[in-house]
Amino acid sequence: MSKRKTVLDGESLAALRAEIREIYGSDGRPWVVGYSGGKDSTTALQLIWTALADLPPEQRTKPVYVISSDTLVETPVVSRYIDVSMERIGAAARKQDMPFEPHKVMPDVDRSFWVNLLGRGYPAPSRKFRWCTERLKIEPANEFIKSRVAEFGEVVMVLGVRSQESATRAQVMSLHSIPGSRLSRHSSLLNAFVYAPIANFSTDEVWTYLLQEQSPWGNDNRDLVAMYRNAASGECPLVVDDTTPSCGNSRFGCWVCTVVERDRAMEAMIDSGEEWMTPLLEFRDDLAKTQVPDDKLKYREARRRSGSVSFIGKTDRPMPGPYTMVHCRQMLRQLLITQKEIKANAPEGENTTLITEPELHEIRKLWRTERGDWEDSVPRIVREVLGKELDWISEDAVAFTADDGELLDAVCAENGVPTELVVRLLDVERASHGLKRRHGVHTGIERVFNREWREIDEIIAERRALLGGSGQDVDDELDETDMADGTDR
Repeated sequence: MSKRKTVLDGESLAALRAEIREIYGSDGRPWVVGYSGGKDSTTALQLIWTALADLPPEQRTKPVYVISSDTLVETPVVSRYIDVSMERIGAAARKQDMPFEPHKVMPDVDRSFWVNLLGRGYPAPSRKFRWCTERLKIEPANEFIKSRVAEFGEVVMVLGVRSQESATRAQVMSLHSIPGSRLSRHSSLLNAFVYAPIANFSTDEVWTYLLQEQSPWGNDNRDLVAMYRNAASGECPLVVDDTTPSCGNSRFGCWVCTVVERDRAMEAMIDSGEEWMTPLLEFRDDLAKTQVPDDKLKYREARRRSGSVSFIGKTDRPMPGPYTMVHCRQMLRQLLITQKEIKANAPEGENTTLITEPELHEIRKLWRTERGDWEDSVPRIVREVLGKELDWISEDAVAFTADDGELLDAVCAENGVPTELVVRLLDVERASHGLKRRHGVHTGIERVFNREWREIDEIIAERRALLGGSGQDVDDELDETDMADGTDR
């Protein structure tokens, strides 16, 4: 068997850089380089930079956008590394008269991790309900790409993907390839094409290149080697479609990731000297416990977000819905305590903001308008844990209070009516208060009455009767893909 020729000999690297310059100068389509801060995306970006640096200034006028995805729940050490790198990329591009423009993309506040998990009660992500990837990574990156397509007509995505990453990745790259071209079609975005300059690199070649070639924007690639060594894992690529490998087994992922049973990467980083991150790992492990099948209904409603009750297979076990309001309040409190702890112990310069003020405002709005939180819990929890008041939006006179809630509880108990039913009806009325046209109020009322309002025990008893009293069990993983119920936008 002939030995594979390395891509790192002088002739091969020179040919690759020449190819990059040729593709760059062949048309007016802007480039969008996906940069995650990891080894593969760093290698791709360095190659692009050094290749274009050999062009005369008048020939490198086509913009090269460098986008990095910030999920707002990145591991703080990695988040800081990427932030510093993006600042250096921008500064070096201006100094060297290079066409690179760094941009950080992030989810809209109403699509963020904490707004979905705490605000709407979405369960921690799992293999069968990985709702986070689309909302936190794919949508923000694709929105940026679409905006460039709208401006220029077409774009070229430059990705640090390699065919040796996996057989699936090699198959996908081959499936969308264009005969006779180094570009391939994007798997889901029209008028977007993909260029993978390091497609033929092996992992060893990536590391050899990074250690032999200096970063043109001033990073020390040995720092990257140290981060990988500390985490003993791989990177989470910039995700622009659902064919990109999952971040679940990698270090460059989210610190709250529960797709894997243990976050060995964060454990390794803590063992390597980042002890201040211990509260993050503890919070993440507590979140993972809510995914234990037999314990799910300790933390979650038996009703779906739509108000219906579904069962697992042919059993009398309700399929868990969103986290209960009680547990959401507990998680918010613990999250703020965790944030306070790491702020007190983290090294200077670390990003220790776990949840942003806009997210807290959005969670408060969802709890008040969709989940019957008349006691207005968010400001109280923030005040009790952080000892400060945010610039909370004052509500009008039709807003209900905790005292109103206690009175309503008593009245509903006397009359045998579910308190939540009346709360939701009053919230429908409040939402339409003051409007001249109230055509939506009847639809809202009908939607409330269509929810399942019987006691869960009664519903289970009916289910058990339909099953002939067997209440048989099945050993399967819950399919929670309908958690959103089409109402999360």
